[in-house]
Amino acid sequence: MSLLIKGGRVIDPANGIDEIMDIFADGGKIAEVGRDIEKAADRTINAEGKWVMPGLIDLHVHFREPGYERKETIRTGSRAAAMGGFTTVCCMPNTNPVTDNDIVVEFIKLKAERAGIVNVLPIGSLTKGMEGEVLSDIGRMASAGVCALSEDGKSVLNAALMKNAMRYASMFDLPVFDHCEDPSLTGKGQMNAGAQAAYMGLAGISNDSEEVIVARDMILAESTKTPIHLCHISTKGSVTLIRQAKERGVRVTAEATPHHFTLCDEDIRDYDANYKMAPPLRSREDREAIRLALKDGTIGVISTDHAPHHVDEKNCEFQKALNGIIGLETSFCLAHTELVLGGYLTPSQLVEKMSTNPGRILHNGKGTLSAGADADITIADPNEQYTIDVDDMVSKAKNTPFGGREVKGRILYTIVGGEIVVDGGKLIKK
Repeated sequence: MSLLIKGGRVIDPANGIDEIMDIFADGGKIAEVGRDIEKAADRTINAEGKWVMPGLIDLHVHFREPGYERKETIRTGSRAAAMGGFTTVCCMPNTNPVTDNDIVVEFIKLKAERAGIVNVLPIGSLTKGMEGEVLSDIGRMASAGVCALSEDGKSVLNAALMKNAMRYASMFDLPVFDHCEDPSLTGKGQMNAGAQAAYMGLAGISNDSEEVIVARDMILAESTKTPIHLCHISTKGSVTLIRQAKERGVRVTAEATPHHFTLCDEDIRDYDANYKMAPPLRSREDREAIRLALKDGTIGVISTDHAPHHVDEKNCEFQKALNGIIGLETSFCLAHTELVLGGYLTPSQLVEKMSTNPGRILHNGKGTLSAGADADITIADPNEQYTIDVDDMVSKAKNTPFGGREVKGRILYTIVGGEIVVDGGKLIKK
């Protein structure tokens, strides 16, 4: 199929492009980017007044399959991703069984080929069973096609084992995605330690529970000369540590989530478990530090940590509820509203953090509109204002605190390998 996109604002930070241009794609690849392209195409899209971007990439999602299909599946999760403008997503390994071997990796890839409509890339667990005791068979998982390694919702607490894992990851040219949390400091905490936790009578989680692992693992990355990617950074102290490490030349990248740069612990009301996540919503000061870190590039990636749960796992007491919220269908509009319209990022910087930089971390040729690249393209209307309606979401789960929130910026087209999967804001593959 050939596709011609006319007159849109093409934003492609990888090539330094931010201007009105046309794009011609053919055979699933970008064929030409330029002005006044006049070629016959099977489909022409008028993108006047719209942003045309390399397909968005999310380095951090949970599609729950295999094992927890009542929460989400590769089929439903990939459709939620498409509605959010994402053409590539990376699935964390906390499945059942854990994605710690080549068989599970191959299952996820096969399932994605049959049921998914975006590029679904599996992440392998650093240790067997995510138990933090014995390294997984990293070589076999690399051969099977994992895009990265992670212990996901845990830290590998044995520093020697983590150091060894980094060395193995480096041998196979795989990035390590690092969840930074010391459970001995988290304890039985339910939300950020502070005045709001005290007011609500809930045990608090201190900032240092994150920061101590951030510091340790950057030291290990520096020692092993291994690149490391820090997941869902939430505290001002972590930002300071990352900034200092970058100045020393440590090969570290970091991500922030829309909920951590949009909300803070003061927003938690009525013990609504849709505000419960790990790491928790931090203070107003921490939120501002995350926004400023995105602005100056200390944090270079926006990821969702899309974490779907069954309604029964959230519609309960705050203390018993599971951590996490869905985020694929609200990520772009929240980032545009809070960061671009809020004056923290330019449109080009936003695209850099939601596509270009994630593509560079995966080093798989995505995150660009260069001629010859896969025709993964996202088109959005930055001016459309609307209210987030949870009932309209296609994710199997509905656990989000953003229902009813006014935002600006709607995804209109998601194109994967030259194939339109979201057309005019409507999912065309059910």
